[in-house]
Amino acid sequence: MERYGLIGKPLGHSFSQKYFTEKFQRENIDARYAPYQLDSAEEILNVVRQQENVCGLNVTIPYKKDVIQFLDAMDDEARAIGAVNVVAVRRDATGRMTLIGHNSDVNGFTNSIKPLLKPSDRKALILGTGGASKAVVYGLEKKLGLQVKFVSRHPQEGQLRYEDLDEALMSEYHVIVNATPLGMFPKVDECPDIPYQFLTPDHVCFDLVYNPLETLFLKKAAQQGARVKNGLEMLHLQADESWEFWQKNK
Repeated sequence: MERYGLIGKPLGHSFSQKYFTEKFQRENIDARYAPYQLDSAEEILNVVRQQENVCGLNVTIPYKKDVIQFLDAMDDEARAIGAVNVVAVRRDATGRMTLIGHNSDVNGFTNSIKPLLKPSDRKALILGTGGASKAVVYGLEKKLGLQVKFVSRHPQEGQLRYEDLDEALMSEYHVIVNATPLGMFPKVDECPDIPYQFLTPDHVCFDLVYNPLETLFLKKAAQQGARVKNGLEMLHLQADESWEFWQKNK
């Protein structure tokens, strides 16, 4: 039986195991998907060495960038993004193992947010600068042609602070993506500290969080009339592409 799984920490919020288990049952695939909660990205090597039938892994918070140093190769898009959420495990006839990094978040995100966008939506704010934000900025800039600004509690040069978000900036940037874990179960009473009173029906607010389905960020945005969407469809789309990567690299 082939094994697949998810590495990250914490993993109690993840829908991936249920999604792939149902997929395997529905399509009569002899495989198992399991969570691997790791204390460091380096422990991915223990997972693939100790279980010879592991064929692929998904990577979630906080290891999408850290895991790269333990891979043998990456595809061009994952390298350009600078983050990996899919690892394909290839073994040759001698048992030699190769770990190959991919990123399915970018197409999952791009295809999920695209139907919400209007031609006038040309500028976007990305809340957070972690591994998840890497695919978001790549998708917005390279695939959708938007101009992007990062918002961070600890901004680097060219980035904004949350305190910088005034009415003028909010009226300029109509697309806002929450790429932080704020609001994720069980801390559902948290949300990014933005001036929600300046949101309008001209805004799109997308939350990568999918548990709960309506985060406080999305609830506050919807109350202002903004177009809103959670990360559940993105999860499904990236999961399907993960499976394609794993099968291609066998």
